[in-house]
Amino acid sequence: MTLIRPTAETAGARGPVRRPAAGRAAALLVLVAVAALIPLLGPRPALDGTGEAAAPGVGGIALLRAVLFVALCVPAGELFAARLARRVPGAPLEYAPRSWAPCAAAAGFVAALGLASVVATGNLLPHHLSDMDVGGLYQTRDGKLALLEVNAFLAAGLCALSRRPAAQAWPLAAVALAEAMRAHPAPEHGPLVGSGLTLVHVTCAALWTGGLLHVLRMLRTWRASSKAEAAETTETAETTVSADAAGAALLGLYARVAAVLFAALTATGVWSALRRMPPGTVLDQLTATSYGRTLLAKLVLVAAVAVLALLARLRLRRAADRLSACVPARAEVVALGLVVAVSGLLTALPLPIRWS
Repeated sequence: MTLIRPTAETAGARGPVRRPAAGRAAALLVLVAVAALIPLLGPRPALDGTGEAAAPGVGGIALLRAVLFVALCVPAGELFAARLARRVPGAPLEYAPRSWAPCAAAAGFVAALGLASVVATGNLLPHHLSDMDVGGLYQTRDGKLALLEVNAFLAAGLCALSRRPAAQAWPLAAVALAEAMRAHPAPEHGPLVGSGLTLVHVTCAALWTGGLLHVLRMLRTWRASSKAEAAETTETAETTVSADAAGAALLGLYARVAAVLFAALTATGVWSALRRMPPGTVLDQLTATSYGRTLLAKLVLVAAVAVLALLARLRLRRAADRLSACVPARAEVVALGLVVAVSGLLTALPLPIRWS
């Protein structure tokens, strides 16, 4: 089985070669961008006409939360993708892309520190150092969780730079747990159930988003390294085909696991939304509240991601060049980045009204 792309000469005898559907992927991304326009512009359009008032500095808080989510996705995805790669026979594991985990941990540390300063100022943006009550962080639940995230990212960065980078899985798990507990305070009805749903949701999202990003980086590195190695030997075609075969196998393995992650994401997301918005009020709140509007934009984005993932899976099964699945997969990464940005805004907006 060969995975080398057919040339124009060889394909001419059998008819025109079907070009990758880059146009369709671009059209999907345009639709996604339009759907996500309201939340990406900030909280004001989402709040317009709802009668709700956002807390001061909600835009900055949403940005910090989005950076924190990205900082969680990148190292978690690297660990996840590396584990999958070890299950691929013949994978050139000696060629690995440069880790982004230290930089992600640094970004997460800064974002967590910024969020902790907001908590220390009574959930307001601090203008002076004297506005913050750092000691008070140890006396409140939100303060302790904020400090846990700061320390967890610091520990994750140290682990990423150590000889055992896999150890950063533990501090990253602490960040996910802190986020799950922060999103569901004790006065909430059934906080343990809500925290459990959010923990599963955040974990699956981090593995899906970060995992796909690192898988694509690995495929690019493997192919480039195999070409460089083949240039010094006489087995150019064989070396390239071997790297492509391993890359296609890794992408297929990721796609199978991603299907399970998507199912878990969908189940926990729907359950969490119904806990926040009772079934009888969902349709009204999706358009009448800022939380519902942003959630609706997120749902459209996730639907577009699912379409791109399905397109990539079909190419893995049917295309002569299985690595052509990387085209919709790259678009999927971009759409997932938009989902993360919208999720950051979603956590900063007022919670929906629980109509009886």
